[in-house]
Amino acid sequence: MPFAHGAACPPPRPATHRTTGTMGEAPELSPQAPLAVLSKVELRVSCKHLLDRDTLNKSDPCVLLLMQSQGQWMEVDRSEVIKSNLNPVFAKIFTVDYYFEEVQKLRFEVYDSHGHASVGTHDDDFLGGMECTVGQIVAQKRVTKPLFLKYGKFAGKSTITVISEEISGNNGYVELAFRAKKLDDKDLFSKSDPFLEIYRIDDDRSEQLVYRTEVVKNNLSPIWEPFKVSLNSLCSCEEKRKLRCVVWDYDSRGKHDFIGEFFTTFEEMQKAMGENKVQWDCMNPKYKIKKRNYKNSGVVVLLDLKIHRVYSFLDYIMGGCQIHFTVAIDFTASNGDPRNSCSLHYINPYQPNEYLKALVAVGEICQDYDSDKKFSALGFGARIPPKYEVSHDFAINFNPDNDECEGIQGVVESYQSCLPKIQLYGPTNVAPIISKVARVAADEERTKEASQYFILLILTDGVVTDMADTREAIVRASYLPMSIIIVGVGNADFTDMQILDGDDGILRSPKGEPVLRDIVQFVPFREFKNASPTALAKCVLAEVPKQVVEYYSYKAFPPRCPQPHTPDSNLSSPQ
Repeated sequence: MPFAHGAACPPPRPATHRTTGTMGEAPELSPQAPLAVLSKVELRVSCKHLLDRDTLNKSDPCVLLLMQSQGQWMEVDRSEVIKSNLNPVFAKIFTVDYYFEEVQKLRFEVYDSHGHASVGTHDDDFLGGMECTVGQIVAQKRVTKPLFLKYGKFAGKSTITVISEEISGNNGYVELAFRAKKLDDKDLFSKSDPFLEIYRIDDDRSEQLVYRTEVVKNNLSPIWEPFKVSLNSLCSCEEKRKLRCVVWDYDSRGKHDFIGEFFTTFEEMQKAMGENKVQWDCMNPKYKIKKRNYKNSGVVVLLDLKIHRVYSFLDYIMGGCQIHFTVAIDFTASNGDPRNSCSLHYINPYQPNEYLKALVAVGEICQDYDSDKKFSALGFGARIPPKYEVSHDFAINFNPDNDECEGIQGVVESYQSCLPKIQLYGPTNVAPIISKVARVAADEERTKEASQYFILLILTDGVVTDMADTREAIVRASYLPMSIIIVGVGNADFTDMQILDGDDGILRSPKGEPVLRDIVQFVPFREFKNASPTALAKCVLAEVPKQVVEYYSYKAFPPRCPQPHTPDSNLSSPQ
């Protein structure tokens, strides 16, 4: 595969302002509050069982992060080199811009560095690579995959783990500052070179590196630079979660000397700052056993702690909120006989029709956020078997008890399979399907937690004929965890459909009741005929993150705490 190491990254897109608030406060309840489209995600990387390419020592691993742009892999950033370690935990935090409406492909490459200025050259040994999407990482929160060598071969037992944490501009951080006093001296001819590591202890008792400070040379009372970490990263939303803090004396060969450790919690840190009791004994358990008068190996002092907290789209996704995707397809007679090549429903073996293009473009984004990868697929405006009565709400797999299909490909196959079995008819009524999805969303609302959000994609070739009922259904749905995307297929005059979008004024029911939230996005497909396949998805899905946050903010539903990690399936080998 082609690599473009060292290439410049595309400039970030501008972000709008977010709502703000301190930790523990309810989010603002104004659905009109300005919210950011752009989010940033922190990626933390560790590896296990790396290949040993060195003769005398172990490999000195470094990770390169690449992102696909216009079909080319461009280097985004790289980690530090960790000396002589086959199970490295990298302190480097990769930060990437996150867009819900895009498929953002990432590649992680691990090299054994030979000390050159540019890692990844021909002189460095390639230890393995892994590909995934940003959406997969944020939806699962922790992704562990095998590393592959060139040509798709496994790199032995080598694995890479990527953990995602969302950061909200300058707001979604905890800012901490530490110093130490009278640390033990581990060096013979000079003083210790101390650095501090903070580990979060997870439910399975494993430890996750949260932060590693810089090394302060030749100093037993170091003052480390202040740093910021996300609250998710520090304690997984649980202020009582135990933290292990370790002080080391740095060794350039990677064999750092243990000075001491202490345990605390974020809750204890906050309390200590409030009571001005902000220091902990740095203890070496071996010395405590062996030395009768042992007191400590120094003390660590918390100099400062600042909190600023907001809820974002990724807070909800990382808390386990699932995006449930439903597609509704227009089977009215105005589409033309599917057997005729002029029909909008004509199945051309060499070129997908507009319905399929729109379905796949939007569905491929949504599937990363749905754990069971099953999607409801409905049809309207056709006569269906066995009695061939007109239906405005039928399962295209003809299973009224279960309208879900396996993945986007399952929806495509059901669509192609149902076309010969139905009679295209009319009229173009979409209110019944909006109401059907709304009923499911209403059941979810009663749980009073942020666990499922519903996206309805309506693909239609004309203006709806039940406009009054549709407006009423949209107003009702605006109070529910639900968004509606309407894609106009073909060359009809869609001017009247802009009313539903609400961009030119607030949509109201026939009785004058306004929508609570703007939940409808309408786009004519013809505007994207000559654009890339991803352009349509980017346009119609761009507002979804804001709509999700607006709904849960209005209901004052906080994100759920991140759920326990579950093993994920192996990724196919990179090309």
